[in-house]
This record gives sequence, C-alpha cells and structure tokens, in this order.
Amino acid sequence: MRADIVPGATFPDYELTDHTKIRRRLSELQGIDPMILILSRGHYCPKDHQQHLELADFYPKIAVSYTQIVTISTDNILETNEFRAAVGAQWTFLSDSGRKIQQDLDIQEYTDPHHNPMIPHTLVLEPGLRIYKIYNGYWFWGRPSPEDLRQDLRAVFQKVQPDWDLSTPGLREDWEGEKKLHYPYGQKR
Repeated sequence: MRADIVPGATFPDYELTDHTKIRRRLSELQGIDPMILILSRGHYCPKDHQQHLELADFYPKIAVSYTQIVTISTDNILETNEFRAAVGAQWTFLSDSGRKIQQDLDIQEYTDPHHNPMIPHTLVLEPGLRIYKIYNGYWFWGRPSPEDLRQDLRAVFQKVQPDWDLSTPGLREDWEGEKKLHYPYGQKR
C-alpha cells in the first residue's frame, strides 16, 4: 500500500463505473456519512465471497445506521454484476478492470499473475474520505468481521457526531435553535 494511505489521511476520490454502468465518485457515494470500502480480488475468490456474504447479512444494520458501503474489484461489469448478485449485496459495486486503483495504490497481488487482482483491503472511512482504519485481507483472518466493523463505526460516530450523546450540554438548546450540532442539519452536503 502506498505510504501516504494511512489512518488520518484522505483516501483518493476515485471515479469508476458502477454495476449499472454509471460513472461514480467515491465522495458522491459517501455523501456526509462514514463508509466501509472494500477493495476486492473479485468474483473468482472464495474468500471475497465469504466476506461479502457476511457483509450482506450485516447490511440491514449498515442501511439504518447512516453508513455507506462500496466494493471495488478488478472485475469487468458483467463479472461485477454476477458477483454482486451471487452474494446478495444491495450496495454499489465499482469496476476497476483497468487496474487504476491497483496501480495507483501499489497493491498488485503479485502472487496471482493469472487474475492480476489487487491485494484485498477493507477501509473504514470517516466523512470526507478520511481514513479511520485499514485492514489487509490477503489472509482471510486479516479481514474485519461484522463485529470489528461495528466497533470501528461506533468509534467513528462518537468522534464525528456532536449529537452522539444527547445529554451533552448545549445540545438541547441547539435542537431548539439552529440545529448545527444535529445530524443531518449541521452536516455539509
């Protein structure tokens, strides 16, 4: 992984084609929310399938928690759609069949020259594509479990949401006034 891709840094705002053939920027997909970003080997990898099956089971919690999730793989659009359907994912998948991200982030998995995938990573991003945590998933046990992600997202929300604890002094007054400290009223769009 490139030396500047570390917790606290801003992740690059890549633009790729999604599973519906629309060009999308990561910042557009993230909006004002935290995001789970999966850099995936792709449809052929049983480890990626298992990780995505677990994320699909976890997705109802992600969907109600003001959190976005995006998968990027080196699959083409057809393979991207097949992978997404096979694991029952309801979130956006982006295709990087040109290996732009693999090359830019220096994450080519040199142990698999046949598929030429990227080394799988999962990133937890704060709003603004700010990196909170990076998991290297070359080995399956390096990938975060849903519980790991829940803990990370709890910490992110405690950090970035001023209204995390409604008993914090001043929050009631803010609610009755301008709502600058309450989600989503005080958030930049």
